[in-house]
Amino acid sequence: MPAKPLRLHATDADDLEVLSAHAQDMVVRVEDMAFQPREARFALAGARFCRAGSRGPLGKRCLAGMHFDFVRKASRIGFDRAADGTANLLAIFFVPGEAPAGEVVLTFSDGALVRLTVDCVEAQMRDLTPAWPARAKPHHD
Repeated sequence: MPAKPLRLHATDADDLEVLSAHAQDMVVRVEDMAFQPREARFALAGARFCRAGSRGPLGKRCLAGMHFDFVRKASRIGFDRAADGTANLLAIFFVPGEAPAGEVVLTFSDGALVRLTVDCVEAQMRDLTPAWPARAKPHHD
């Protein structure tokens, strides 16, 4: 983990873009994603690729947690239960509805999605552990 653990708070689409950039290439086990309807919260944890301050040819990863509040509905689409149970988070974006409501969409590798129907954008992400050397460096076409 860098000298100071990453802590981000998003309250609009622009903030969500920043959070998305830092969460890109997070490896998430499907079982580590959960919708908590009573709390109106969707939470996940995964191995975040630490771009800032990463030295070495492969970079570093750390365990990070993320949650979205004011969630009315959550749906998972395209997750292959027969696979190894992990997914690579590619991006997070907001699709506006009747302001300030809309959908937060988390896109994963192989076309998998999580769609969150939200009353407003309210998300947080933070690093939970020190960083460790990554086994591979993410790359995209």
